[in-house]
Amino acid sequence: MQKLEDFARGALVPVLLLMLWEAGSRFGLFSEVLLPSPSAVAAKWWAYLLPAQPQEAGQTYLAWLLSGELPHDAYSSLFRVVAGFLIGAGLALPLGLLMGASPRIYALFNPLMQILRPIPPIAYIPLAILWFGLGNPPSFFLIAIGAFFPVLMNTIAGVRQVDGIYIRAARNLGVRQWTMFTRVILPAATPYILAGVRIGIGTAFIVVIVSEMIAVNDGLGFRILEAREFMWSDKIIAGMITIGLLGLFIDSAVSRLNNHLLRWHRGLEH
Repeated sequence: MQKLEDFARGALVPVLLLMLWEAGSRFGLFSEVLLPSPSAVAAKWWAYLLPAQPQEAGQTYLAWLLSGELPHDAYSSLFRVVAGFLIGAGLALPLGLLMGASPRIYALFNPLMQILRPIPPIAYIPLAILWFGLGNPPSFFLIAIGAFFPVLMNTIAGVRQVDGIYIRAARNLGVRQWTMFTRVILPAATPYILAGVRIGIGTAFIVVIVSEMIAVNDGLGFRILEAREFMWSDKIIAGMITIGLLGLFIDSAVSRLNNHLLRWHRGLEH
């Protein structure tokens, strides 16, 4: 019952926005070409439920789905997000742990990180194409950069913010350095690390759409750009909604992982 109430509460704002969107379209505030109404898009979905032939201009979301194009594009984008994020986070996590735990390593690498961090991943697009050509490699590179710094900075902050009481208590018990790191510092820094993971995944979704618009011939970003060329507004909106749903799915999975891994942390808070 509680989950149903939470779902209803969460759906309230989207439903209100859809109602306002529909009302604005019916009163002529929005152009049907530039921003088709929700009911018009839904009608086209039903009209193309069983398309007899491939649709040209005005191809709808449902035809996109039934043709197998939408699942393929969604899978391609999701694959690039996961692969690029794993590369970026896989490099950022150990470096962040080392920089947070060792003042010497921090002093050595921090100036370089602070120079590179403000550079947006989009600025690397020309270099990515020159270095890797077209296809998945430049997308992986750009997504990895986008995910790298949120995970890195949150990991450093988490390690450096470990309560000194834990460290002093462990030292008084004669805990060795490696045990101190794995049993005290790393668990205490986990909330920060997982927060960085969520931010990094969000950044990865932003970057994947941009990278697919310039380097590949499939994926949601590519289809959105293609739909813009033909003024298929419904397909653009459908692609955007699909991106949001994928992001919601991954964020919910990471949130569940957070809740599972941080059970001990909530226990300490209570």
